[in-house]
Amino acid sequence: MKIKLLNALTALGCISLAQPTSADVIADWNEKALTHVLGRNLPPPPAERIMAMVHLAMFDAVNSIERQYRPYLVQLPASVGTSRVAAAAAAASAVIAGTDPPAQAEMKAALAAYLAAIADTAGKTEGSKLGQAVAAKFLEARADDGSRAPDTYRPRTATGVYVPTALTFVPQWPGVKPFAMASGSQFRPAPPVPLVSAEWAADYNEIKELGAKASTTRSARQLEDGRFWLAIGGNVYYPVVRSIAAAMNMSVVDSARLFALVAVARADTLIAVFDAKYHYNFWRPITAIRNGDIDENSATERDGAWQPIDVTPMHPEYPCAHCSQASSMASVLEAVIGTADIPEVAITSPTAPGVTHRWTNLRAFVAEVSEARIWAGFHYRFSTRVGEDMGRKIAEYVVKNFMQPAAPATR
Repeated sequence: MKIKLLNALTALGCISLAQPTSADVIADWNEKALTHVLGRNLPPPPAERIMAMVHLAMFDAVNSIERQYRPYLVQLPASVGTSRVAAAAAAASAVIAGTDPPAQAEMKAALAAYLAAIADTAGKTEGSKLGQAVAAKFLEARADDGSRAPDTYRPRTATGVYVPTALTFVPQWPGVKPFAMASGSQFRPAPPVPLVSAEWAADYNEIKELGAKASTTRSARQLEDGRFWLAIGGNVYYPVVRSIAAAMNMSVVDSARLFALVAVARADTLIAVFDAKYHYNFWRPITAIRNGDIDENSATERDGAWQPIDVTPMHPEYPCAHCSQASSMASVLEAVIGTADIPEVAITSPTAPGVTHRWTNLRAFVAEVSEARIWAGFHYRFSTRVGEDMGRKIAEYVVKNFMQPAAPATR
């Protein structure tokens, strides 16, 4: 089965992700949802929450018609002739509008334009009603999920001592209700490596040398990778999913399931990562290297002027969020298609204009993302490894426990 699937994928040739060719309604509304959250300048945790809601609603709407899989949240009555396209599009547009009330008119118009090519039949009408009803269930279920909790992060200081006053990034996210996990701490990793260890010294000195803004030993490709993966949004991840769904020529319900599994894994991975980040509150390289004389490790030397290639993200270092995001997506895809090998995919990045990167293997994709965070000066190697492991474990948990094939109907 694995070899047969890989041959089928490869036969479709090289797929450019810059211009997706899939006309699938799930992929279309994935792009529309991404465009919307990017337009609102939502960073990944809040954006991925919305993406998970959008894709789960599309899945439950289409699956209410197909009934091939166990529903995630709800399975509503639907006749055989109900339009799957109308149901999915209506579910997605209603979730987007429900999470951004000022966009209601825009989403209503977008839905009407999208469905204009479908004949006005009872199936189209019923599909639209079904999608809206499913979306309402998701909006209700996530209304008080903790995502709007106030920022109560308490900076560590001593009486009268100044600390930087910039707000930390989504400190409330560890308390957000997961989509699949039992709690944000379910996959919390062991603590960071001890500062007195040889591993700490090795990783400290690696990033000090290769992650420095003024590094003279980092290669041109390492610098390119570091800048390429300064991009943080789903617009540099979901094109991979769209490409693979198109290559596999998936049905609407199977495409909906694939995207939903990826979106849930990504959303929950961010909850888990920020749980660990704020639990351990581990220092970033710019802090550690400028304080290399107080870590009680004789193999680390202080550099008081050290800087990474760009502004360090405003949240604790451990573990690497980019690494876990790449790993969770890739692990879901590998589990569903049965192989890490894929036809060549190519993506661009808004943080590296004019540069295109290509892969034929999902694990190579993850490896590039992880190492890029070292070359950028943001994450230690041990943190990238732990981030990858978290993403993989969460993806495996999601695939194993949610949206599984439905039991055969008994007569």
